[in-house]
Amino acid sequence: MPHLRPLLYGCSVWVTALCLVGCDPFAQADTMMDEYVERVGRVLERSAELQPVPSGELMPLRRERRLAAPALDMDMLDFLSLYGCELQYVVGERNSVMGRVMQPLNRLRYELRFIRAARDCLPEIDKPELRRSIEQAIASKVEALPIAVWNATWGTEEIESLLTLAKGPLPTESRAEPVAQLAGDLRHFNELLTALFGGDHSLTLEGVGPIQQRWESQHLAGQLFTSAHLLTTRLGDATLLLQTRLNGRPLCLDQKPNNRSEQMEGVLYNVYSAKVQPYLAQVRQVRDELIPPLAQLAELQADTMPANFQHWYREHLVVDNPQGLWGRLDAAMQRHTESWQRLLAQCGLTPG
Repeated sequence: MPHLRPLLYGCSVWVTALCLVGCDPFAQADTMMDEYVERVGRVLERSAELQPVPSGELMPLRRERRLAAPALDMDMLDFLSLYGCELQYVVGERNSVMGRVMQPLNRLRYELRFIRAARDCLPEIDKPELRRSIEQAIASKVEALPIAVWNATWGTEEIESLLTLAKGPLPTESRAEPVAQLAGDLRHFNELLTALFGGDHSLTLEGVGPIQQRWESQHLAGQLFTSAHLLTTRLGDATLLLQTRLNGRPLCLDQKPNNRSEQMEGVLYNVYSAKVQPYLAQVRQVRDELIPPLAQLAELQADTMPANFQHWYREHLVVDNPQGLWGRLDAAMQRHTESWQRLLAQCGLTPG
């Protein structure tokens, strides 16, 4: 049937393209790293053992991260006596059905509105007792603001999506725009929090909602963590193969290159330098853009940070922690580079 030929041809091209992508081990980060280790093993005539890649440490559960906010009870008569003052409507909003189930960001906005409305009400209040009650309420709200801020940042569902480990590693061809936007969002958020903690309670936080919506749709930080675990593990696998050969007979006699050393050079330049190193550089670049503002988002709230969150923070967000995720990756890269240099030096070769 002639009219089916274009359709069949289109399907054939699509299937062929799909197969080509599926057969390219360098199309995905995990298969690329597996292929690299296996090629090192084949040239060295060693069995490549791929260790399980750690799944990574999850953040504490949301119910464990969120902090309990202190309740503020106002006597009903006092509340009714505020009729005509904006604070009456703010408190009424909180006591409504919807107000009792506020999301953390809306709760933070409410706390700021309460502080502003209460301060505006003070000049209108004649009763000394009521005035003292409102002043105490303002002081209590200001003191509890760090808890509301924590719950509206690290206690949200949106940040879980940003940091999820369920989306695999960073793609081998990542676009720079989403990373730059996410980093810019985090820096802007940190500027708002710095002003807020500095006593500026006039902030409306209207721009924070779209930022958190982008957190929910992006998974870059979690993919970055997964990439670090993948690279640390597979570089360790390849280093073990190189070290095993270093501990055995030399790759070359009298530092004279041979077929085996040429094959090893091929793996080094055609796979490690051409494929793995660009991905390492990409992961480092994303790390350098995202981790500092994420770390600042936590460090601004160091006094509020719950104890069960501190280990996760040190593991993922402290770049210079030797025992942390990034310290282990840097050490794995260093050991791997030194092993390559020592092995090829046996053949009079000096790779960069």
